[in-house]
Amino acid sequence: MRDRVIVTAALTGAGDTVGKSEHVPVTPAQIASDAVAAANAGAAVVHIHVRNIETGQGSRDVSLYREVVRRIRESGVDVVVNLTAGMGGDLFLDQDDPLKPVDGTDLVNATDRLPHVEELLPDICTQDCGSLNFGEGSQLYVSTPDMLRTGMKRIQELGVKPELEIFDTGQLWLATKLIEEGLIDAPPLFQLCMGIPYGAPANPELLQTMVNMLPEDAQWASFAIGRNQLPWVAQSALLGGHVRVGLEDNLYLAKGVKATNAQLVERAVSIVEGLGGTVATPDEARAQLNLTGADRA
Repeated sequence: MRDRVIVTAALTGAGDTVGKSEHVPVTPAQIASDAVAAANAGAAVVHIHVRNIETGQGSRDVSLYREVVRRIRESGVDVVVNLTAGMGGDLFLDQDDPLKPVDGTDLVNATDRLPHVEELLPDICTQDCGSLNFGEGSQLYVSTPDMLRTGMKRIQELGVKPELEIFDTGQLWLATKLIEEGLIDAPPLFQLCMGIPYGAPANPELLQTMVNMLPEDAQWASFAIGRNQLPWVAQSALLGGHVRVGLEDNLYLAKGVKATNAQLVERAVSIVEGLGGTVATPDEARAQLNLTGADRA
């Protein structure tokens, strides 16, 4: 186990969860409030999506990101800000005419996924490191090697740390190649995402294999979705990684008990400490991840 384990709170995501739990934050005020509560509960990092206020669906609206980040920064609570840069990769296909995108498609190029990152300069932004059959039906998440190279180059120019979201072993292979090409500054930060259909299953042996594939200087975390989320805190920490919890990935604290983001962070902290570990502060997280732009806010 690491000397200091970074806890990330993934607050809301973009999935169809708003109607499934009253605790999923939607408005910028709600998302920022949850970020502050998660930080007070022990999260060093908050991972942020925004949602359309009227529909609750995921959004790329820069003004919504702007308000969330402003509210967090004005709160006076110290926390590392991690903004998703994965929105804009969704492709829904007509089964009878696969060349025809249908409702739900939001597919833009690599740089058009980054205007909020360019304006707000968060500490971290995520990059999904490959394309994926995303669940049942005919939805694809699209992130080609060319798209990734373009996006990584721009993120590097901005001085923002990319969090390399890895959904399967081939994506890990690609991310490692981008590091070798000089598009990602040291130390690289990986997030190993387990249990998302149809990427890497939440299998401890597979997680160990993926950890063995990481570059020697890598900082990494792992999470699993649904009921595996809290057990995976222990799994990831014991293998030497950081951890992630939050309502983006899991809505429950226990069977039948709906969670808040702060409660999930509190439980993650208790698991890490129960294993003999220590949870990192935001400054300790910045030091581990070499967040050179952390003072620009």
